[in-house]
Amino acid sequence: MAENGTTAPQPEAAAQPAPVKMQILGQFIRDMSFENILAQKGLKVEGRPAISVQVALDAKKREEEHQFEVATKVKIESKTESGDQTLFILELDYAGVFHIENVPDEQMHPFLMIECPRMLFPFLRRVTHDITRDGGFPPLNLDNIDFVQLYRQDMQRRAAAQQEAASAPVN
Repeated sequence: MAENGTTAPQPEAAAQPAPVKMQILGQFIRDMSFENILAQKGLKVEGRPAISVQVALDAKKREEEHQFEVATKVKIESKTESGDQTLFILELDYAGVFHIENVPDEQMHPFLMIECPRMLFPFLRRVTHDITRDGGFPPLNLDNIDFVQLYRQDMQRRAAAQQEAASAPVN
């Protein structure tokens, strides 16, 4: 209490940061290619096929305020168990348009490359499942992707490339 019996003004509570707002505005297949090499060449498959999956991520700011486009690109190759014959190749570029607010600038890149692909993944998995099934193969259910680990690997690769470029002799 102040000397005159009134309460002293209290300092305002520390301003709380606004909560992160994220909304998927749309999602779409930007590009897709499915080659059924098994049918083209009339191959017979025995045993369990070997499946390899490569994943790449891309994100860009759109002209509209707070909007970003994030794409997950997968290349899936199925080969015979011995690895000598390719059965199919699926290349899929699956994108989403996001409205994102209240993410600090220094956290935006990891947010775009981890959280946004994580939100799109169930839909990408379903598309992959349907394409492989409709292409004449058992439906492929992609395993979960660790987008945090994928992001870390990408950052390490970029750092190594920058370090290599910085140490390269100048002609």
